[in-house]
Amino acid sequence: MKIAIATDQNNVAQHFGRCPAYTLVEIEEGRVTGKEVIENPGHQPGFLPGFLARHGVSCIIAGGMGWRAQELFSAQNIESVVGVTGPVDRVIEDYLSGDLQPGESLCTHQEGGQHHGGAHCDKKH
Repeated sequence: MKIAIATDQNNVAQHFGRCPAYTLVEIEEGRVTGKEVIENPGHQPGFLPGFLARHGVSCIIAGGMGWRAQELFSAQNIESVVGVTGPVDRVIEDYLSGDLQPGESLCTHQEGGQHHGGAHCDKKH
């Protein structure tokens, strides 16, 4: 499976669409088998879910994301995990160990935070 982490420098970005980059992490049998950072091609409504799907992503982790974006990701079979903060490498470690703690969406431009009910993406590829 491949996860995308909204990235700002070496930390999880507050907003998935306005982050400078995404850290793509390939995971097989509970370990990282590949990792690359790709530039965000730009925040256009509805574009990023398809863009990340074309990169093989099945889960996106971010500090925040609005409900509509979560629906668009879901339509691409990409699970959203929001309310995550901290250094990207620590988030990867927490994800692998099952200790990732999502929470309320950190997006401040939308009313009503959305959160993911679990701490781990369920999509397996």
